[in-house]
Amino acid sequence: MGTVMNTYARFPLTLVRGKGSRVWDDNGNEYLDFISGIAVNTLGHAHPQLTAALSEQAGTMLHCSNLFHIPKQQQLADKLTALSGLGAVFFCNSGAEANEAAIKLVRKYFHDMDSSRRSVITATRSFHGRLLSTLTATGQEKVKVGFDPLPAGFLHVPLNDIEALKQAVNEQTAAVLLEPLQGEGGVNIAEVAYLRSVRALCDELGLLLILDEVQTGIGRCGSMFAFEQAGIVPDILTLAKGLGGGVAIGAMLATDTVSASFGPGTHGSTFGGNPLACTAALTVLDVIKSAGLLSNVQQRGKQLSLGLQDLACRFPVIRQVRGQGLLIGAELNVEVAPLIAAARDKGLLILMAGPNVLRFLPPLNISAEDVDEALTIVGSVLESTLEAGE
Repeated sequence: MGTVMNTYARFPLTLVRGKGSRVWDDNGNEYLDFISGIAVNTLGHAHPQLTAALSEQAGTMLHCSNLFHIPKQQQLADKLTALSGLGAVFFCNSGAEANEAAIKLVRKYFHDMDSSRRSVITATRSFHGRLLSTLTATGQEKVKVGFDPLPAGFLHVPLNDIEALKQAVNEQTAAVLLEPLQGEGGVNIAEVAYLRSVRALCDELGLLLILDEVQTGIGRCGSMFAFEQAGIVPDILTLAKGLGGGVAIGAMLATDTVSASFGPGTHGSTFGGNPLACTAALTVLDVIKSAGLLSNVQQRGKQLSLGLQDLACRFPVIRQVRGQGLLIGAELNVEVAPLIAAARDKGLLILMAGPNVLRFLPPLNISAEDVDEALTIVGSVLESTLEAGE
């Protein structure tokens, strides 16, 4: 009998069905899903419009490769460039692939300029993927253990420290790669003033600014892209997770000037931007607009954040509540794994972002009632946990 490689510390659940913000396991138990496939299920589970679009596309064409023009791919490129203000898109299958494409594009761009600049500066506690290049770019040592020798050309500096960034820049520096909000690294927000200073520094020194919005993009933070809230535009943008609403797709966008360095043979993806994945992404973008989901993210995000702050007043074990939109973290002064297990037993699925941070990632169309239910369960878990610890 075959075995799946043991690369995940899985929850003791087998999920077999989902509908809206709910999922069910193989024993018929129901759970409120505040993980959303790790910020992937933008529209929740089995959204009727997404289900219908995928079914129709599956009956027409799933895949034909990028040897041919793909109408849905062009439509998606038109939408993403219009929304972002960038010029061109490369489609792939994941966030790690999108970030790999961004790193390659940076190096090719400076190569084409006859410049020796190749290195990329990223932030400590960042997370950019598990390819050799992207785990090296990641500012967490735990993901790198056992994978040496790692690729050269990456430096790390603390987030929100513009002076540290300035000191790290040298004649080899080509780009700065940041998440506007670090999800996996602890739900750490890049301050608006910092992002603006980084943009200005890159402009001054001729460096490229890459923003990794794999987790924050496509409405998760209350605007289509988190960078909009800082009033800046990157040179390169990476997307994945919520873009396909559950279907695997990634995208790397760049300005016209920078994207010109990718030509035939410089990069590619067999599956990237196939008709099915692009149909999913187009549907997600359509529903976000037609259903007013950005407004819902803002309202439900505020409700969730304020509710967690109220719990922090009742339970001082919560040190801080932070985040944007529906990417919210609650930092505790205890390890959160037991709380996650207790919440699961009470019918709520939540995630961690490091050992001491609870991460909440509900679907963008989550209801006020579901947010209230989640807060009630979290409060109950905190109360029972504290009583048990007394």
